[in-house]
Amino acid sequence: MRKELWFGVTLMALIVGAVIWFMPAPGDWTNGHLGLLMLALIVVAIMLGFPTAFTLMGMGVLFSWLAYRHANPEIAVQQTLDLMVQRAYAVMTNDVLISIPLFVFMGYLVERSNLIEKLFRSLHLALAWIPGSLAVATLVTCAIFATATGIVGAVVTLMGLLAFPAMLRAGYSSTLSAGAVTAGGCLGILIPPSVLLIVYGATAGVSVVQLYAGAFFPGLMLTGLYILYIVLIAKLKPALAPPLPESERAVPLPALAGTLQAGGAVRALPAFGAGMLRAFKGPRNADVPAAAFARQLGIVLLPALAVAVIMGTLYEAVTTPGASVAVEAPIALGGAEESSAPLDDLQAPPEESPVPAPDAPAGTAAPAAASPGTPGTPAAAPAAQADAQANAQPAPAAGAATPAPRWFWITLGVVAVLLVYFYWRFSFARLEIFKMLLASFFPLALLILAVLGSIVFGLATPTEAAAVGSLGGALLAAAYRQLNFRVVKESVLLTAKTSAMVCWLFVGSSIFSAAFALLGGQALVEQWVLSLNLSPVQFMILAQVIIFLLGWPLEWTEIIIIFMPIFIPLLDNFGIDPLFFGLLVALNLQTAFLSPPVAMAAFYLKGVAPPHVTLNQIFLGMLPFMGIQLIALALLYVFPGIGLWLPTVLYR
Repeated sequence: MRKELWFGVTLMALIVGAVIWFMPAPGDWTNGHLGLLMLALIVVAIMLGFPTAFTLMGMGVLFSWLAYRHANPEIAVQQTLDLMVQRAYAVMTNDVLISIPLFVFMGYLVERSNLIEKLFRSLHLALAWIPGSLAVATLVTCAIFATATGIVGAVVTLMGLLAFPAMLRAGYSSTLSAGAVTAGGCLGILIPPSVLLIVYGATAGVSVVQLYAGAFFPGLMLTGLYILYIVLIAKLKPALAPPLPESERAVPLPALAGTLQAGGAVRALPAFGAGMLRAFKGPRNADVPAAAFARQLGIVLLPALAVAVIMGTLYEAVTTPGASVAVEAPIALGGAEESSAPLDDLQAPPEESPVPAPDAPAGTAAPAAASPGTPGTPAAAPAAQADAQANAQPAPAAGAATPAPRWFWITLGVVAVLLVYFYWRFSFARLEIFKMLLASFFPLALLILAVLGSIVFGLATPTEAAAVGSLGGALLAAAYRQLNFRVVKESVLLTAKTSAMVCWLFVGSSIFSAAFALLGGQALVEQWVLSLNLSPVQFMILAQVIIFLLGWPLEWTEIIIIFMPIFIPLLDNFGIDPLFFGLLVALNLQTAFLSPPVAMAAFYLKGVAPPHVTLNQIFLGMLPFMGIQLIALALLYVFPGIGLWLPTVLYR
C-alpha cells in the first residue's frame, strides 16, 4: 500500500476511534451527539472519495429527518423536504455568488490567451540583475497571473510547464524550483479576486469588498517574503540558484537601435530624439524616416508621460478645495459662546462630579467650572472670544485652489530624481525589455486595476466588476488572436463545471449546517469551547491549528463551507472581527496547500514535471515556503493593521 493510502486509512481510523472513545453509549445519545457524529462521518466519507456536495446533502437530509422525527414523527418528512427547498432557494437568490462564474470565466480566458509565456520572458529579462532572477520572475509571474485568474491548479500547471524546466536548465536546485512554483501558484487563494474570499464572505456574512481590500496587503507581504527568501538563498548559496550567463540575458536589438548603438549611442532618449531631429532635415541626414524615430521616441517617453499624468492628477486632488466650508462659531446674544458639546453632555446635570481634564494626571479632577454668578465669569467669555478671533485663519475664497502641501513637492522631487536616473540607465536593451512588458505585463495590469480598483473604491459591486473583467479577458484574448470557438467553448465548459461544483457545495453545506443546528451540535460545540475558558489568543491559535490540520485531507471549499459555520458564531464570544478571521483563514489555507503529505499543489506540479523530479523533492522544496507562510500568519496576527488598515480607511 502506498504512503498516501496508509496516511488516509490511519487518519480515518483515528477519527472513528476518537468518535467511539468520546461518544457515550448509544442509549445515552442526545441530538447534540448525533450532530458531532454527523460531523465526523462527513470527514470520513469525503476522505473515502464520495462527492462532497452530494455527501453533504445526503448527510444533511438524513440527520435533518432524524432531528424532526425526534420532535414530531408525523410531519418529519414534510419538514425535511421544506428545509431542502428553502435552503436551495436561499443559495439561488444569493447575489454574491453570481460573481464566481464571471471571475472564473475571466481567469480561463486569460489563461488561454498565451500571455503567461510572454509575461515570464519579459519579467525574467527585466529582473536579470537580481540574484535568483528566474525564481523571482517565477514568483512575480505567479502573483500577477494568480491575480488575473485565482485558479491554483491552472497557475501551478502552467508555471510547471514554463518556468520549472527553465530553472532546471539554468542549474537551479530542483527543490528550490519546485518550491517557487508551488508557493507562487498558491497565491491565488489569498490575492483578490480570490474565489475563496467570495465563498467565505457568503458563508460568514462578511462584505466581499472589504475582504478584497483587506487581503491586498497580506498578499503583497507574503509575495515579498517569498522574494526575499529567494534572494537571500541565491546570495548565500549561489550553487542553488546560479546567476544567468550573458547569453541568457542578451536581448536582440532591431535594426534601427543596432545602428544607433554601433554609432556610439548609449542611451535611448537622446539617441532617438537627436535621430528624429536629423530625420526632419531630410533623407541626406538620416537613412530612416522621421515616423520611425517618432514611434520609438513615443515609446521611450511613455514612462515620463505616465508620471506626468499621475502627479498631475495627484496635484489636482490635493489642491481642489473641499466641499465643506469653514464658518465661524455662532455667538450668543449675551456675549457668551454657544456650547458645541453633544446633546448628552448638555443634558447632564451641573451637580455631577467634575470630569478629569485630558491632560490632568490620573486620579485628579479638573477645576470646577465657574457658575454664572461667579465674579470672574463675565470677563472669561470675551477673553476666550478674543483668543479665538486672534487664532482664526482666513478661510480661502469659495472655489479658490488650496496650495499643495509640502509632502507633495517632496514626492515630486523624489519622483523627478528617479525619473532622471531611469532615463540615464535606459539603454536600447532596456527599451526592448520595456516593449515586451508593454505587450505582456501592462495589459494584465490594466485589467487587474480595472477590476479590483472598481471593487475596492466602491465604483462597482463584485458582480459588476466580474462582468467587466470577463469582457476584459475576452478583449485580451482577442487582442492576442486567441479568441476562437475552441477557446470560448473550453472556457465556458470549465467555468460551468467549476461554478456548478461551488454552487452545489453551497446547497449541500446549507442543508448540512441546518441539520447540525437542528441537532444542537453548534450549541454543544460552543458550550464545550466556552468551558475551556480560553483567551482570545488561545482560541485563535486553536482555530488556526484545526484549520491547518483540516487542510491536509480536505479542499479549501470543504473547509470553508463545512467548518466556517461552526467557527463564525464563536467569534463574538471572544471579540474577534470576522473580517480579520477570514484573512487569517485565507493565509492559513495556503499553508495547508503546501503541507505534506496531502498538498494539492505538489500533485499539480508532479503531473507536469520531468520524470527525474520526485514527489519527495517537491515536498522538500515546499517546506521553507510553508515556514514563511507561518511567519506571515504570525505577522498578520501581531500586526492586524496589515490587513485591516485599507478596509478601515475606505469603508469605516
